[in-house]
Amino acid sequence: MLTLNINGQNHALDVEPDTPLLWALRDTLQLTGTKYACGIAACGACTVMLNGAPARSCVTPVSAAVGQRVTTIEGLPTNKISKTSQKAAKAVQAAWEKLDVVQCGYCQSGQIMSAVALLASNPQPTDADIDAAMAGNICRCATYHRIRAAIHEAAHSLT
Repeated sequence: MLTLNINGQNHALDVEPDTPLLWALRDTLQLTGTKYACGIAACGACTVMLNGAPARSCVTPVSAAVGQRVTTIEGLPTNKISKTSQKAAKAVQAAWEKLDVVQCGYCQSGQIMSAVALLASNPQPTDADIDAAMAGNICRCATYHRIRAAIHEAAHSLT
């Protein structure tokens, strides 16, 4: 039995230590906002935050998350994350909606998690900062210009 802190709550999970965190979240805890796509950490659809840093849950074993704060897309609206991340999350979500970023939406939870982590650590990113932070997130619909614009919009609202 492994205990993980997910979205501010401790959960005892009866899973093997090498189980990918993604499957513990989706199958065991029914937190289905984190998506499965490639399974090799190449697309970013499965992005969650471990102690505020983006992590690919499809290749992160549950054992690596023990003792860390795991935040999923479902955890962003809660007050269980840092004040800085809360503020960044609200700004990102508002900008995503304002600029109509989403097309099909499949990659968006991973995109949002990476954007929130970026703005929580760098509230005034340059285009190069955004490109570097978002490089591991693929959008098959190619909404990259809207994603970058929304991150800038969110950053502007943080000042």
